Amino acid sequence: MKILVLGGGPGGYVAAIRGAQLGAEVTLVERQSLGGTCLNVGCIPTKVLLNTTDLVTTLIRQGDSLGLTGGPFGVDWTRLQQRKQEVVATLVGGVASLLENNQITVIQGTGELTSKTTARITTEDGDTRQITFDRAILATGSVPSVFPIPGIDNPSVLISDEILALETLPKSLVVVGGGVIGVEFANLFSRLGVEVTVIEMLPGIVDQMEEEVVAYLESSLREDGVQIHTRSKVEGFAPSPEGLAVTVKTPDATITLETEKVLLAMGRRPLVTGIGLENLGIKTQGGISVNGVMQTSVPEIYAVGDCTGGAMLAHVASAQGIMAAEHIMGQASKMALNTTPYCVYTHPEIASVGLTEKQVKAAGYDYVVGRFPLMGNGKALILGETEGLIKWIAHKQTGEILGLHIAGPKATELIVEGALALRLEATAEELITTIHAHPTLGESLMEGAHGIFHHPIHLPK
Repeated sequence: MKILVLGGGPGGYVAAIRGAQLGAEVTLVERQSLGGTCLNVGCIPTKVLLNTTDLVTTLIRQGDSLGLTGGPFGVDWTRLQQRKQEVVATLVGGVASLLENNQITVIQGTGELTSKTTARITTEDGDTRQITFDRAILATGSVPSVFPIPGIDNPSVLISDEILALETLPKSLVVVGGGVIGVEFANLFSRLGVEVTVIEMLPGIVDQMEEEVVAYLESSLREDGVQIHTRSKVEGFAPSPEGLAVTVKTPDATITLETEKVLLAMGRRPLVTGIGLENLGIKTQGGISVNGVMQTSVPEIYAVGDCTGGAMLAHVASAQGIMAAEHIMGQASKMALNTTPYCVYTHPEIASVGLTEKQVKAAGYDYVVGRFPLMGNGKALILGETEGLIKWIAHKQTGEILGLHIAGPKATELIVEGALALRLEATAEELITTIHAHPTLGESLMEGAHGIFHHPIHLPK
């Protein structure tokens, strides 16, 4: 079985490796760097920066209460950028080694489907050749969404790729978009001393997540000095003495914000051009249309990850890549999308899996909620991080878990227990009777489960 993979991000390279593990002869074509957006200009580099700013903020604000001496503490932006590149380079090299270890042929260049079993490959040197395959997996990813706003061509208006490469910190920043990307950058730059304003069209920031946990994040951002305008729309950018004048229509008035830089964080769109979809009549609708095993309308061609227009998350792309490779190789493969965690790496971290309370109500479930504030958790107190909440949602009659939502330290790690609970159709009683180690943040998950039908042990009535 010959498999062609177009794209070397979390969907593509994982699909390639899984296919090779199952005995396929795999060729992977990548036009830029292995690892895709996530590894090079997304998940990984942003978390390197966020980790350092979180650490230094803790030292500055809590150093004395934690018994630390020394300082003053600060951030060397140039050195931090170097560390970011070191981490990225290490991981890119790791992906390359894995592909080589699995005897996968990697071509630096682009690929265009010419039939259901052939593709034209153009290398980075400009050489062109035709290759044949039995099955292809499209994993071409996505690019930042950019809307036609007057003045958007100003060089001080940046997308996420560009802002990660800034050599110096701006004095001020307007972030257009209050979704995951927007709030992570707002958190990052505000903690580096940049004056940050967030503009969001929807009623709230990170609007798709559980309102109670988002409230903790919004409160923290405001405490850090971030100005947040919701139900607001950017109408234009114009040069000004500060750099840019941003015209914003809010619910109350039209205002002008002066800023040095602007970050466009208005989501991402599938990258589906230039890969030959039109040559095969492959259907697209907000992305490449696929069935439950990631096949397109042409059964020999599969698509995974951001290019399908679904949840644009690296971990979803990888799961889809595995499913596609296994289906190609004749294995039964399952993927439970309801177990997909949504994570925001801010301070505090917030994470969700399963249904929100708003979604449960809309679906007509008879449900109950179990809450546990982290101020009642010993490990949270040890860490000096007691602002946060565990919120379980369960079916009232059966106790089956419907969702988990967390705000607080290590929320993005803790959320995995909720994903597993959903995958196993676990009940609140099963969570309660699972012994959790002490002292850990994980105990708060058990306490929250107690709150579903009883009352948390370490919380006054």
